[in-house]
Parts: sequence; structure tokens; C-alpha cells
Amino acid sequence: MTPLRTAAVVIASTRAAAGTYEDECGPEIARWLYDHGYAVADAVVVPDGDAVGAAIGAALESRPAVLVTSGGTGLSPDDATPEQTAPYLTRSLPGIMEAMRRAGADAVPTAVLSRGLAGTAGPTFVVNLPGSPGGVRDGLAVLAPLIDHICSQLEGHHDHG
Repeated sequence: MTPLRTAAVVIASTRAAAGTYEDECGPEIARWLYDHGYAVADAVVVPDGDAVGAAIGAALESRPAVLVTSGGTGLSPDDATPEQTAPYLTRSLPGIMEAMRRAGADAVPTAVLSRGLAGTAGPTFVVNLPGSPGGVRDGLAVLAPLIDHICSQLEGHHDHG
């Protein structure tokens, strides 16, 4: 049996980090990852801004197969998740984010405003999802047929399925 791949989740939410708002996205992402065969710890919830970059760096130290962030991808002045993610990416996967924005826009036209990134940080697939439960569900639906193939490729397997 193939060992479980590992995954990490970082939630960027100043309100959730302060305890004034209950994070709904982290548990949803963790459940989805678990259902797709990934061992995942509880989501790390941090305020928007520099704390996001620090949490991403800390998560990448354990070299998970997947790192999913949620929140901080919009246009508000404190939305900085893409800027905090970019320094860690060694390769960009813009087609994934294009597909997510396209899929989300069918129901929510403002989905096209998400500035999230997707790419690789060494052996880890990294993706920024929006900070709303609906945006997370839309993003995960796009990832469902891709995530195992992405991880397989990053592990050095050259299947083209």
C-alpha cells in the first residue's frame, strides 16, 4: 500500500485568528484532503499579512505533498496571501488558478477578482484558495481530478493520465 501523502493547511484570517470569527474553511479543506487520501494536521489560523508567509514557511519545512491556503486573495488592503506565497514558489501553475476563477465565476462573478496563486515549492504543490466556504468548495472541485496527478508528477512519476 502506498503511504499516505501529507498535507498542510494555512488559513489567513485576522478575525478568525483573533477568535472573533469561527473559521469554516480550514475544517472543510482538511476534510476534503483526508477524503482524498492525505494525512493532514489541523489548519493553522493566522492573521493576514506577514504571519501568512511565516506560516507557509513553517509548513513547508515538513515537506508536505500539498499546502493549501485559504483567505487573503482579494483586493482588501490587508489581503496579501499571494505576495506572501510567491517567494516560496519555484514553479508557477497559472492554469489551475485560471480554471478556478472560471469555475467560480459561473455562480459568483466576483470570483475573477481572486489573486490566488498555484505552483510548486520544491516537492510541494501549493495553492491559494479564497477565504469563503463557497470559494473553497469551487476551488477544491477544480483540484479533485488534478491533485493526485500533480503529486505523482512531483514525486518523479511520469504518468500522463
